[in-house]
Amino acid sequence: MKTFGGPVLFLDRNDINTDEIIPAKYLTENSREALKPFILEDLKLPGFESRRDAAGKGAIVTRGNFGCGSSREHAPWVLEVNGINIVIGESFARIFRQNMYNCGMIAAELPQAVLDEIFRDFAGRETTLTVDIRAETFTFTAGGLEKTVPFTLQGFERTLVESGGWVEYAASHY
Repeated sequence: MKTFGGPVLFLDRNDINTDEIIPAKYLTENSREALKPFILEDLKLPGFESRRDAAGKGAIVTRGNFGCGSSREHAPWVLEVNGINIVIGESFARIFRQNMYNCGMIAAELPQAVLDEIFRDFAGRETTLTVDIRAETFTFTAGGLEKTVPFTLQGFERTLVESGGWVEYAASHY
């Protein structure tokens, strides 16, 4: 099983698409490692600089419809190769979400009101996320502030996360 959590990157926008996660011009790269420097290269947010802001992060907290656009495995791959194995948002594009779980990663959905509280209390601060898979809780910590939020990992999604992804699951079961 992968490691989940760590320093949080807050991306306060809906509809962040796969071209913004990893631009199409890099899809000819023949290794995941080659994708690494191009994470979020085309994402436009006020004050955001991809290489500076994504470096060293372990989690993303965002808004709705994350991963929309073209269906490509490269989007979860570039996150994973940069150490980001969990994205928390209101909703995800269906194929992106499934690609995350196929890679043994987590795409967790939380209600908008809960995300609004997390953004209000933690965005703009050095925030760390701790993930307890068994208890199904996220704990956000920044300075002296702490907030624990429940989440749900459904049946086979949990199995894929615990196995390390679809390939690892298949190798141990077939």
